[in-house]
Amino acid sequence: MSTDDLNPAALPTDELIQKLGRFVMESPSSYHAAEVTAATLVSAGFTQLGEHQDWPAAPGRYVVVRDGAVLAWVVPENAGPTTALRILGAHTDSPGFKLKPKSTVIKAGWLQAGMEVYGGPLLNSWLDRELRLAGRLVTRDGATHLTATGPVARIPQLAIHLDRQVNEGLKLGKQQHTMPILGLADSAGQAAEADVLQVVAEAAGVRAEEIDGYDVVVADAQVPARFGAAGEFFASGRLDNLSSVFAGLQALLDVADAATDGAVIPMLAAFDHEELGSASRSGAAGPFLEEVLGRIYEGLGATVTQRAQALAGSWHLSSDAGHAVHPNYSERHDPANRPLPNSGPLLKINANQRYTTDAPGAAMWAQVCRAASVPTQEFVSNNDIPCGSTIGPITATRLGIRTVDVGIALLSMHSAREMCGVDDVAYLRDAVASFFTTELSV
Repeated sequence: MSTDDLNPAALPTDELIQKLGRFVMESPSSYHAAEVTAATLVSAGFTQLGEHQDWPAAPGRYVVVRDGAVLAWVVPENAGPTTALRILGAHTDSPGFKLKPKSTVIKAGWLQAGMEVYGGPLLNSWLDRELRLAGRLVTRDGATHLTATGPVARIPQLAIHLDRQVNEGLKLGKQQHTMPILGLADSAGQAAEADVLQVVAEAAGVRAEEIDGYDVVVADAQVPARFGAAGEFFASGRLDNLSSVFAGLQALLDVADAATDGAVIPMLAAFDHEELGSASRSGAAGPFLEEVLGRIYEGLGATVTQRAQALAGSWHLSSDAGHAVHPNYSERHDPANRPLPNSGPLLKINANQRYTTDAPGAAMWAQVCRAASVPTQEFVSNNDIPCGSTIGPITATRLGIRTVDVGIALLSMHSAREMCGVDDVAYLRDAVASFFTTELSV
């Protein structure tokens, strides 16, 4: 029996992958991802709240957006001051490039965009591919406008005829070699300061001279696609970590009706700026989640002690992409734990708490995966190669909530275009839905 059969509300895998592709294309920046997630939930009956409003104390389905972060939750009818949470944590940002101030650069007759490296991208993966510009603009009237262009930019690689040793080792200067081209300068070799801004302004339907501030990044313009001998793989930009945001969104939609009568508060918490360390007002190290939880439990009439009791009974599933074993570099992986695509989501483990998984957390994950008939596999780093980290340790440290790190296996992580297994997207969705609803013994 497939996991789709276990949950009649769940989308079949083929349709789910198509929907993930659309979600990625509609979410070229963290701000788009937050807005698209909120809009999807509102269309399914969730109420969008504003941070400046008084929030209802009644049970219901709610969503709130702060910049590039989005939180959504269901308060069941029988919720009380000690009702526990089940939080699926993820992040909306991806490594790449961000537009600098004085963004128009004229060089050797070319119009280029001045970019700053954002996070830790695989720089060479951004070469020779068509790029979009996307993000938010704030105009002088104080209004915020989302903007997303079509394919307008490209970072061209130097031809091999001009660098005969390039295949012996490519070294890119972050300042010198990563500025994308957008066009040609005029005959006098000049361009107005607004030229690059004009491109993003037109996409948003505003005038460039009205823009007082902007947060604009680049995104791969290539449409996500299935590939492989049996169509078993999926290639896309921003799978780290829109794969987790999407799986959490679909799982919350799938269980929303059941959660109304449930015993816990299921929540999707998708933060911004994870690739930078999460230290921002919309990042996991910031106050957003704690503030929202405070307002939820205030509405439930919780005392300080009761809120502490609720958090003590809660779980946080930190979902972020992990590494599949790479066949061309298998020595870089742990010799015993070698995860593969389409073999189930990863349970991520690290002795130094770069991932938060411990024995009770592993037991919890085993329970929810068994309940959903979802396979799972462990990931642990090679001792000679330091591992990355996630929002898991941050949330566990800030709130004291028991936390487990999971995620789907990728190849080409932090590339402009990553790849995963098609089945793993459905597996992660079903595991998260099970996490939201399964009665746990730990």
